[in-house]
Amino acid sequence: MNRSLKDKLAVLPEKPGCYLMKNASGEIIYVGKAKVLKNRVRSYFTGSHNGKTQLLVSEIVDFEYIVVASAIEALLLECNLIKKHDPRYNVMLRDDKTYPYIKITNEEQPRLEITRKVLKDKAKYFGPYPNAGDASEVKKLLDRLYPLRKCRNMPKQVCLYYHLGQCLAPCVYEVSAEENQRLVDEISRFLDGGHDQMKQSLTEKMLQAAEAMEFERAKELRDQIKSIEAVMEKQKITFTDTVDRDIIGFAVEKGWMCIQIFYMRQGKMIERQTTSFPYYGSESEDFMSYVTQFYYDKQNALPKEILLPEESEPELLSEWLGVKVLTPKRSKKRELVEMACENARIALQEKFALMSKDDARTIQAVHNLGHVLGIGVPHRIEAFDNSNIQGTEPVSAMIVFTDGRPDKKEYRKFKIKTVEGPDDYGSMREVVRRRYSRLLKENQPLPDLIVIDGGKGQISAAMDVLENELGLYIPVCGLAKDEKHKTAQLMYGDPPEPVSLKRDSYEFYLLQRIQDEVHRFAITFHRQSRTKTMLSSQLDEIPGIGEKRRKLLFTHFGSLKKMREATVEDFRQLGIGDKLAREIITHLRKLES
Repeated sequence: MNRSLKDKLAVLPEKPGCYLMKNASGEIIYVGKAKVLKNRVRSYFTGSHNGKTQLLVSEIVDFEYIVVASAIEALLLECNLIKKHDPRYNVMLRDDKTYPYIKITNEEQPRLEITRKVLKDKAKYFGPYPNAGDASEVKKLLDRLYPLRKCRNMPKQVCLYYHLGQCLAPCVYEVSAEENQRLVDEISRFLDGGHDQMKQSLTEKMLQAAEAMEFERAKELRDQIKSIEAVMEKQKITFTDTVDRDIIGFAVEKGWMCIQIFYMRQGKMIERQTTSFPYYGSESEDFMSYVTQFYYDKQNALPKEILLPEESEPELLSEWLGVKVLTPKRSKKRELVEMACENARIALQEKFALMSKDDARTIQAVHNLGHVLGIGVPHRIEAFDNSNIQGTEPVSAMIVFTDGRPDKKEYRKFKIKTVEGPDDYGSMREVVRRRYSRLLKENQPLPDLIVIDGGKGQISAAMDVLENELGLYIPVCGLAKDEKHKTAQLMYGDPPEPVSLKRDSYEFYLLQRIQDEVHRFAITFHRQSRTKTMLSSQLDEIPGIGEKRRKLLFTHFGSLKKMREATVEDFRQLGIGDKLAREIITHLRKLES
């Protein structure tokens, strides 16, 4: 198994869906379904298999997958994908042409039938159902409950169904259009979700039959209830209408956008398209720009309906294309759009996970970054970030990346000691001075590149300390952010100038990872420091509590909450008198209120 395949297996989601196995030519050779994609797809590459499966596995060099919301949706989607791609290893499923529907015919005397074809014949279609057996059970139930015409061809006399009360016998007796319409409406309500009311009615009848000791009748009713429960589960993956529609969703992360287009034809999802690219404008504008370009050359082959997320502009697109464009706020259509967005989000996560796991490309990115900056290969990169909120509790953090990978044992935290207030330049000077003075004193190895989370001012401050105070000439670059606080530009030089670096390059992604990680580490440290200070300061306000007693209290109680809830007796164990104990408890309870 190749490294790429191993990496993809490692980042599979624990969600239901369908997977598509590919050979070296990119041909889809097998489509399967899974309740948990991670477990099912991994199982192909572990343990022993029979001959057929082993042959399949021997040809797999890549795969893709589609996440859905439930196992039943995966089942229906699997059928649609097999019909579309005709994979040669899905031999056992090829005979099953499609899923069955229940149809109320558009005739003067309508009747129920099971069909696998949805036609534009003004009939009413309900389904699809997972298999013909389930559809047949529902039809049998409806046949018993609603006396529509049963015979395909009209007989010349009444049949057994009439005597059983399951047919109005239009072959002999006149049945009004109103009566037929009433029955059609009742069946439609049942199949459109009114089955819960019918289940309740059947349950009452079952209990009555059981009390009357009519156990065969009770069992029959119980089986009917189970049949309804088995087949009436709603699915987001399929519609009962035959409208052709495109469902489009998107997700963004780290300056990248992923767009998912689900193609639904004849009410069934048959295919999806995934596109990822770096974006530079606003999310909604760049999304609509892509959608507009996508349909530009397709105006002669448009679906009847397009579903988009709420962030888009459906009116303009609808007017231009001349088709219905919706941003659904509720119902099944909204769920479909959310599913497209979820798949886009997962696709981006997979992309970044695979990029971070790709050793060869990560190493190459390190080499390329050194080449762009003209500094040689930066095997060891140290990055700094300052953190404070309105000047309180200023801290700084440093992380280390070795050959493009985070080296967490080398991470360091700094509490700012010589700077008061929100002074980023002063804080940067202090931590750079402390860090590299210590390395020089301890004769430790120096980094090949220093990355500063900031622009020209922070870079200049760091370089001034390194060169003019410490006599060190270590390359320093900065990562400037845009108005959305995202990595926007690499700065380097003296004076610092923007460096041209493609946003979709591995080098840019490496810098993003470094900036995200140092920011995370700094924010976490700042929150911890601020929390400890806030807790300590609440005790410092009490006369008689010094540093020694404060440490003793936290060691014993563990939190201010425990101190508030303690009794005077609890404080005596620490040698604290009753008067001071009462003052501590009263003070902390006042702060809480």
